[in-house]
Amino acid sequence: MAATTHHRFAGFDGADLGWTELGQGRPVVLIHGYFSDAATNWIKYGHAEAIASRGFRVIMPDLRAHGISARPHDPAAYPRDALAMDGEALIAALGLSDYDLGGYSLGARTVIRMMARGASPRRVVLSGMGLAGVVDTGARAGHFRRVLTGLGSFARGSPEWMAEAFLKTTGGDPVALLRILDTFVDTEPAALARIVQPALVVSGVDDADNGSHAELAAALPNATLVEVPGNHMSAVTRPELGAAIADFLAA
Repeated sequence: MAATTHHRFAGFDGADLGWTELGQGRPVVLIHGYFSDAATNWIKYGHAEAIASRGFRVIMPDLRAHGISARPHDPAAYPRDALAMDGEALIAALGLSDYDLGGYSLGARTVIRMMARGASPRRVVLSGMGLAGVVDTGARAGHFRRVLTGLGSFARGSPEWMAEAFLKTTGGDPVALLRILDTFVDTEPAALARIVQPALVVSGVDDADNGSHAELAAALPNATLVEVPGNHMSAVTRPELGAAIADFLAA
């Protein structure tokens, strides 16, 4: 694998945030999912390498409260759309004007919020996300609020237990992560209809955690739907995910 490099930038409020970079060429910003980080989502299973090998500079920020980024506990650090505003700060810091933009799960939701707020990438990748997870964020937020306020109390094998187990593997900060839920903003279907860029909607065939990915693709004017093996957690481990993203971006 080619060497990755780590960098710092200031979030919308000056928070000390980090990103990891791999490869050279056309810039593509990829945002990881909740409880995760760039290393787990994009690097560990080879997705960033697969994309970089097609001539891309893969830029992978760690969201606030995740990975190598700051994990403030102050509620003031988590206004609505904070993650989208951090994404905008990264784009501005890097001076990007012609780039691609993608995300997995919470990362995909963040991409949509960035675009609803005016971001204009060439191509868009929305992975691990369905329509319900975009237009009605409350249900998913409620699930994670239960997880973070009830740690240690869940039946082995339950969805909450699985989420807690993943949290432990990534060394997440429950207090900071709980604040992230306060940043969620629903996106109106009309805003989705204004995303006219070519979009890849790619999810595990058995992934319904954020609603229907087919419905999300249908809500976008210019979307291609691809299903890969696995569910919400296991699809990230499959090479088919990175291959689908790389093929789409390089087309």
